[in-house]
Amino acid sequence: MTTEFDIRFAIDPISASVMGTGELRDNFLIDDLFSEGHVRWTYTHYDRMAVGGAVPDGTPLKLDAIKPTGTAGFLDRRELIAVNIGEAGTISVDGADHAVGPRDMLYIGMGAQDVRFAGDGAKYYLLSAPAHARHPTRLLQQATAKKLEMGSSETSNERTIYQYVNPEVQTCQLVVGLTQFAPGSVWNTMPAHVHDRRMEAYLYFDLKPDAFVVHLMGEPDETRHLIVRNEEAILSPPWSIHCGAGTGAYTFIWAMAGDNVDYTDAEKVAMEDLR
Repeated sequence: MTTEFDIRFAIDPISASVMGTGELRDNFLIDDLFSEGHVRWTYTHYDRMAVGGAVPDGTPLKLDAIKPTGTAGFLDRRELIAVNIGEAGTISVDGADHAVGPRDMLYIGMGAQDVRFAGDGAKYYLLSAPAHARHPTRLLQQATAKKLEMGSSETSNERTIYQYVNPEVQTCQLVVGLTQFAPGSVWNTMPAHVHDRRMEAYLYFDLKPDAFVVHLMGEPDETRHLIVRNEEAILSPPWSIHCGAGTGAYTFIWAMAGDNVDYTDAEKVAMEDLR
């Protein structure tokens, strides 16, 4: 088993506005999260969010520290949410096993020392941010998440937002959820918004091999796009919009870190102001 990481530095909106496709992909797209037998991390300088993937290959994968955290243990000063986008698996936290089914999320608080990811066919999407207090390990499931119905079929953005982390679930920074679409709808997070106090990461999955999402980013009056395929993630800086449309059905997981955990703390962007 190996643990690997790379680092993404924060990019300002002026620099992003002059980037070509290759530079945008290098800075904002994560296309190598999931590899059997590996834990892979992208450590970002956006609110120090770390985005990762763990894919067991018959042997449990241990959560090891990485150099950018500057700590002996990965969770010495961090919290973590692991989302299972594969088959049923088990996550062990300091000797206690937690069954994590498809689309379940496991919150693991600061201070956990021994975390191991297991399960043939399980695939864990990992999200971690700095923490200031310890909260207990907790299984979060779609059936008990707070539901918001958004959009309409007329605008091709009818969707259900599942807020796994909500006012009843205490975290330090992480706010994580999942969005599913009604048949025929493909637009996510449109109308768009920005939230200057929090960064966000999107993981697109459940896409067919020949499908993709056209993800829009950038300042509202200086937009850019990226082609995103199955199980690839996007880093969204606080100054950027984050929305898109797929060529077919898909699901995405959104995760935020930053100044607060208020889901409604966002500045809406009027449709006529997008350029």
